Amino acid sequence: MGETRKDAPRGRLRTWSALGELGRTPTEYEIVTHAMNHTTTRPLPLEMGPDTFGNRYLRRHRDEAAISVPDWNRFRDPDEMTYRKYNRVQDEAETFVDRVLDEYADRRRTDLGHAPEWLDGLEAMLTPQRFAVHGLQMSAAYLAQIAPASYISNAAAFQTGDELRRVQRLAQRTLQLQLAHPERAFGGKDRERWERDPDWQGARRAIERTFAARDWDEAFVALNLVVKPAFDAVFLAGLSALARRHGDEVDALLLENLLADSERSARWSRALARFAVDQRPDNRTALRLHLAAWRPLGDELIAGGSALLARFGSVGDDGAVARGALDALAAEAGVG
Repeated sequence: MGETRKDAPRGRLRTWSALGELGRTPTEYEIVTHAMNHTTTRPLPLEMGPDTFGNRYLRRHRDEAAISVPDWNRFRDPDEMTYRKYNRVQDEAETFVDRVLDEYADRRRTDLGHAPEWLDGLEAMLTPQRFAVHGLQMSAAYLAQIAPASYISNAAAFQTGDELRRVQRLAQRTLQLQLAHPERAFGGKDRERWERDPDWQGARRAIERTFAARDWDEAFVALNLVVKPAFDAVFLAGLSALARRHGDEVDALLLENLLADSERSARWSRALARFAVDQRPDNRTALRLHLAAWRPLGDELIAGGSALLARFGSVGDDGAVARGALDALAAEAGVG
């Protein structure tokens, strides 16, 4: 009766032991995010032969990327965004935008009161953005697919959703302006402007070149540390300020609301770059090399975008403000 089981387990593992020695109960964010990338949890990413295209692609462009850390699953999104939280946050944002568009564009018919010069500006700067933002959406979706951990993939996936939301709202504004001014080219010449207007070509070149950034670390730097923040500094922050000067409250409020999504993207992007450098200081060199390669495209985007704003009455140096925002982002990310 006095026998004891010598093989009795000690320190029995709990359900969340896969997260390591946390010393605490994991958060909801960690529980639903940790190690959910199925292509990083087995010897081969895909259940195919080691020399098949998919496995060779992931090995080359993800697993052999220039930056590496012992465990990417230790990264945390500072907003701790989950699917449930994302839907709650964006539901509130969408409710606000719905009210703005209903109150100003539909009930007050404010689009009918714009001066012809500002309608020219909306044709040139606002409605053609659908093409640019769809490009940002595609690159964010690629980053979500190629990222080395689910903590990164999820953040990029929510960013993809942000861009889809933005495309939808821009399409809605295009239709509203088209209905208010059928004599104008809203929705009819947007693609032509995107492809041919000289001041749009810097943005077009930068965004379309992100499609060719295959290595996940370069794709991340190109999109989230250069091209997207440069575009948003001009066409969200800069354009919203210009809209207010022209008395266009509806578009100012819309763009300012969308800017909150951009700021969330910047937060997790800064945190990821800092995490990579903290975990392995040599990563700073690789990140800076990517930044140096892509920054000229960001500057070209800003130059064209700020010239576009200046054509319609922008005051001050929007280009200097946007370049300063890029410099600040790189410095805060630890790679400036």
